[in-house]
Parts: sequence; structure tokens; C-alpha cells
Amino acid sequence: MKAIDFNKMQGLVPAIIQDAKTKNVLMLGFMNEEAYNKTLELGKVTFYSRTKQRLWTKGEESGNFLNVVDIKNDCDGDTLLIMVNPVGPVCHTGTDTCWGEKNEANPLLFLSELQDFIERRHEEMPEGSYTTSLFKDGINRMAQKVGEEALEAVIEACNGTNERLIYEGSDLFYHLIVLLTSKGLRIEDLASELQKRHNPGWHKH
Repeated sequence: MKAIDFNKMQGLVPAIIQDAKTKNVLMLGFMNEEAYNKTLELGKVTFYSRTKQRLWTKGEESGNFLNVVDIKNDCDGDTLLIMVNPVGPVCHTGTDTCWGEKNEANPLLFLSELQDFIERRHEEMPEGSYTTSLFKDGINRMAQKVGEEALEAVIEACNGTNERLIYEGSDLFYHLIVLLTSKGLRIEDLASELQKRHNPGWHKH
């Protein structure tokens, strides 16, 4: 990590706090070098309070600690981005963030997490795993499963319930991600393709 420049703001640097899982920005605080070192020592975010003129570890009174996952310094070396796993609400007012927002993950982010998991299955091939069995059965079987799940989703859309459509659609997504993984592709590749098509200048091949 680039050396932190504590001199630009009279010994302080801003520290942006971001949830490692939801990717939401939770708060902004300031650190001096002592607070930064204390953060590394404790594994919990420690700020320098400009009003109290002292160090304070977030959650030292409330128990709502910010457990450090990763720390990055920006290109100028004077702003920190700290990824955390928060314990409880972050703001002193009781809200999840200092902007009064709910700290909830976008469910779409789970598709990337799911593929990360499936890729680990592909690398490790643990016995007893359904995903492993699909990879062992080969590309034809994986493609067949995608077709079968697509048909079941169509049937539920035409003659079933929304609940069953979601269930079968989830099966379809899972098997499609397995198929993509076997080909060295990612669900993000599909998102990029759809993004291109959303451009008014896009023309079908």
C-alpha cells in the first residue's frame, strides 16, 4: 500500500468506511497516524475525534464495532478506504449509515458470489457435491439441464404460480452459471452483453 501522507491536513486523513459485503458506504471519519496504527493493532476502526481531541474506537461504548477487512490508500496517498464488517448500526442516531440509509445488499450481487462458489467447486471437485457431478458429466449434460430448467420455468410462467416460477427460474440461473463456468465465462459477461445492447447505437449481429 502507498505510504499515507498525514501532512496535508495537519496530521489527519479522511477514512471512508464501506461495508465489505453490501459495498455500501457507511460513514466518514478522520484518522491520525496513531489512530491508524491502533486500527491495525485492534482490527477495529479507530478514529481521531476532532471535537474530543482524542482517539476513539468506533463501538467502544455502544458495542457497534467496525471490524476491519481491508484498507486501501488512494492514488495521492491521503484518503483511506476501509472495508469493514459492521456490528450493529453505524450512526450514533441508530441508523445503519450516517446518511440514514438501510445497509442492505443488492440481491444481484449474490450472483457473482454464487459463481465464485461454483468456480471453487470446479477447481476442488469435492466428492458428494451436486455441482461436482454436473462438471463430471460434461458439457452436454450441463447444457441439457439448462434446457430442462428453462422448459420448467416456461411451464410455470404459463400455467403455474409466481412462487413456482421464481423457484424454477432460480434453478435455471444456477445451471446456466454452472455451464458458463465450465466454458470459462462469468455471469458478468452476460451483463456486459446486455449493457451493450442497451446502447441506442447497438445493432443485432
